[in-house]
Amino acid sequence: MGRLQGKTSIITGGARGIGGATVRRFVEEGARVAIFDVLPDEGNRLAKEFGSSGAAVTYRNVDITREPEVKAAVDGVIADWGQIDILVNNAGITGVNKFAHEVSVEEWDKVFDVNVKGMFLCTKHTVPHMMKRKYGAVVNFSSIYGLIGNNDLPPYHATKGAALMMTKTDAICYAPHGIRFNAVHPGSTMTELFMKAAETYPAGKQAYLDMMKEKHPLCLGEPVDVANCVLFLASDEARFVTGASLVVDGGYTAQ
Repeated sequence: MGRLQGKTSIITGGARGIGGATVRRFVEEGARVAIFDVLPDEGNRLAKEFGSSGAAVTYRNVDITREPEVKAAVDGVIADWGQIDILVNNAGITGVNKFAHEVSVEEWDKVFDVNVKGMFLCTKHTVPHMMKRKYGAVVNFSSIYGLIGNNDLPPYHATKGAALMMTKTDAICYAPHGIRFNAVHPGSTMTELFMKAAETYPAGKQAYLDMMKEKHPLCLGEPVDVANCVLFLASDEARFVTGASLVVDGGYTAQ
């Protein structure tokens, strides 16, 4: 029997990258998966791929910054499958790479809308269904930059600190209802977006990869490396784990 057999999950930003790898691992372990994203081509393709093999995977086009869309999508999952056991708040954007004094209010708000407000809205509309059954697991995506600072992307880093504090607070608030909240903190992971950054690096792709590898003593991560950690936190193997930070960074923050 799979580690998530019979469980229903929502994975935001699940159409590709780490989210897509998490969808794949959850399906392999027996879960029903609802992908929430704004990438219909990739999301529908992934759902169709798994559906052709008999897995229960659906794609819902959801802008997680818009409460009516989030509520409707969550209600749709309940209508389809009757329960929600797992929420993975993975969706996020990096936003502009400017120092704070250069960032406009609109640029700041855009990153917070997706990375913080979106996490809040998905939690808000999912948790009541978990409370009815006194069972649930929520995995929030922070980052190594929710733990340490760096000389770039101030709005993004601020949102990842917020994600960590939301995780800890919700872990305490909802523990009496049997719902666990944990955070993952990935280092550099070789997703499509990571490779795009490498290809546009002024000194060239290989120079970018060499620079990033030097920062991670073990190696650069693959999406499945993070997905495996999400799987653990979402599973009953982690039934005594809540309010925790699981760092998945190849040793970056150990230095």
